[in-house]
Amino acid sequence: MPEAKLSLRGVQKSFGDNQVLRGIDLDVAAGEMICLIGASGSGKSTLLRCINQLEPIDDGTVWLDGLDISEPGLDLGPVRRRIGIVFQSYNLFPHMSALDNVLLAPRRVLGEDNKARAEALFERFGLAQHMRKYPDQLSGGQQQRVAVIRALAMQPEIMLFDEITAALDPELVGEVLNVLRQLRSEGMTMILATHEMGFARELADRVCFMDGGVIVEEGPPEQMFTAPEVARTQAFLRSVLR
Repeated sequence: MPEAKLSLRGVQKSFGDNQVLRGIDLDVAAGEMICLIGASGSGKSTLLRCINQLEPIDDGTVWLDGLDISEPGLDLGPVRRRIGIVFQSYNLFPHMSALDNVLLAPRRVLGEDNKARAEALFERFGLAQHMRKYPDQLSGGQQQRVAVIRALAMQPEIMLFDEITAALDPELVGEVLNVLRQLRSEGMTMILATHEMGFARELADRVCFMDGGVIVEEGPPEQMFTAPEVARTQAFLRSVLR
């Protein structure tokens, strides 16, 4: 049984005739930040959704602290409370304030109304003055930070981020990446699918290059960005770093 916080063994996923994941093996230690890089369609987003069990896998195993969370029939409610996920689309309810968006899941799923915790999260990420505003009164960067706060309000042990800066104007990307820097400094276990190569190089413990539904190469950022060993990795990085 794997000893890592999160372990994937032989994970496969297809949509019809399209095999998106072709046998993913990955171990993630507690407190580790892993960045998934690769072209669109390489399987990064699907991998995140399979980790969170939003997509059932076709084959393989996903372990969380030694528990097989990919076992058919398992109650996934407790699993999804432990693994938060944030997407590039904010998915905030437009008719609710930012604060009420954050409080919704704890109220419905946990039966809690911990307003003090939610307000502390808004304060922590520089949005205290905006918590009672509606989404259309917030910038894209502010909405994305609210989406992160909403996930953190469930007190997850692992956070997954799926291209969360992709829909933002360039000047707003920095404020969202600063949230990730803060979570990194606090020891949150994180897996990010990202096109932000500078951020991956700066803060990741490990970078995984995905192509064609497999992890082609992985290693510490300095090695991956300065001396990748696999030709496919080299070609991808030349195309995005030039």
